[in-house]
Amino acid sequence: MKPLSPIVQFDAALLNQYNQALPRYTSYPPATELTPDFGVEAFQSAIAIGNYKNTPLSLYCHIPFCETPCYFCGCNTVITQRKEVAETYLGYIARHIHQVASLVSPDRRVHQLHWGGGTPNYLSQSQVEFLWDQLQKHFRFDEAAEISIEINPSYVNREYILFLRRLGFNRISFGIQDFNPKVQEAVNRIQPEGMLFDVMRWIREAGFESVNVDLIYGLPFQTSETFQETVQKTLQLNPDRIAVFNFAYIPWLKPIQKRMPESAMPNADEKMKILQQTIAQLTEADYVFIGMDHFAKPNDELAIAQQAGELHRNFQGYTTKPESDLLGFGMTSISMLQDVYVQNQKGLKDFYRAIDANQLPIERGVQLNQDDLIRRTVIMELMCQFQLSVQDLENKYHLGFDLDFNDYFAKALPKLDALEADGLLKRWGDGIEVTPIGRLLIRNIASAFDAYLGNRKIETFSKSI
Repeated sequence: MKPLSPIVQFDAALLNQYNQALPRYTSYPPATELTPDFGVEAFQSAIAIGNYKNTPLSLYCHIPFCETPCYFCGCNTVITQRKEVAETYLGYIARHIHQVASLVSPDRRVHQLHWGGGTPNYLSQSQVEFLWDQLQKHFRFDEAAEISIEINPSYVNREYILFLRRLGFNRISFGIQDFNPKVQEAVNRIQPEGMLFDVMRWIREAGFESVNVDLIYGLPFQTSETFQETVQKTLQLNPDRIAVFNFAYIPWLKPIQKRMPESAMPNADEKMKILQQTIAQLTEADYVFIGMDHFAKPNDELAIAQQAGELHRNFQGYTTKPESDLLGFGMTSISMLQDVYVQNQKGLKDFYRAIDANQLPIERGVQLNQDDLIRRTVIMELMCQFQLSVQDLENKYHLGFDLDFNDYFAKALPKLDALEADGLLKRWGDGIEVTPIGRLLIRNIASAFDAYLGNRKIETFSKSI
C-alpha cells in the first residue's frame, strides 16, 4: 500500500452530480440482501469453521429501549418508560448468549464488544452488571479488547459514568446531533450545553481511552451559521472521534420523522454548504477524514491504522481490530461471520417466542458465494484504505481459478473510466487510488463493484451526501 495524504477536497459540482441513494457498505452484500429463506444450519456451520480457524470474536449487544423518541432516529427501538420491560429482555438476551456461546470454542478470544441501541444506559447499574457478567461467563476476553458503549447524555450522572469505567468499558460514544436549542426541540432531543460539557468532563475523569461524539446535519432549523457554532462547541469538547452524519428523511420507512417540520429542513444547497464548512472546520482543527462521515485525531488508532493499510469495517463501523466473527445478541442485531450474515428477529415477541422454543432467533440471513467474497474484499479495501492493490487481490483469490481483475470486473470498467474522468479515482499499473475529491463519494466508487445494486429499491438507502 502507498502512504496516503489525509487531505479531503470538496467539489460541490461533483458532489451534486453524484449525490444519489446508495448503500453505506457496512457490509457486502448489504443487509438488504438478507432473506427469510435461510437455514440456521449455515450459521452453525460458519461458527464451527471459525472454531477450527480460531478466528477472533467481536460481540454486539442491542438494548432497544428508549424513554422518549428522537424524531430523527432510524434505529430499531422500543419507546417505553416502563423500566420493568428491561428485566424481561435481559433474561431472554442472557438465554440467547448461552445459546450461541454453546456453539463457540472457549479458546476463541473476544477482541471487541459494543453495546448499542436504543439507549444502553436505559439499564440500571445492577442490570448492566448482570449483562456484563453473562458475557464474561460465556466468553474469553482479550486483555486489550475494545469494550464500548453508547449513552444518551440526558440519562447519566457522574456516578454512572465512573461505574461503567470501573466495570471494564474503555470506550464511549454519545450523540450531540446539534447544540442549538431550537433544533433540539424540533427533533425531541433536549440536551443543554452545560449538561454535555459535564458528561464529557466525567468521561475524562473516568479515564476512558476513546470518546466518540455524533453530529447530524440536515435537521430542521439548521443553517450553515448555526451548525458552525455546533462544530465549534464540539471542538471545545475535544473528542477523539467525531461522526458527522447526513440526515436521511425517510418517513415512508420511519413514520416518526413526520413529527418534524419538513419545511424547516435545510435545502440541498444549504446542506452542501454545511458539509463543506464542517469539513473545513474539522480538518483545520487537525482531525483526519477517515471515510464516509468519520473524523479522528491524527494520533487516534483509526488514523494510524488507515495509514498502515490495516483499517477494517463491519456493521459496527470502522475498527482497527483484525477480521473477526461478529456475533450479535438481542432483537434485530446482526451477526457477520466470514461467509454468513444473519439478523435476529426484529420484534420483541418474536424474539422471545423463538428462544422459548429453544430456537436461534434468526429472522433472515444470507450465505456469501465466491463472487460476494471477492467483491467484498474490493469494496472494503476502497472504503477503508482508499486504495486497492490488484496484485494483492489476485494473489488472495488464486486458489481454484486465476483471477484477472480486468476480465473479472469487465462490467465495472466503464463505471471506473467515468469516475476516473471526473477525477474521483486514479488507476495505476497495479491498482486503484481514491483521490482527495473522491473520498467524500467513496460509496459511489464502491457501488461500481456492487453486483446487486440494480435489483434494489433506491428508497431503501440514504443519499451519498
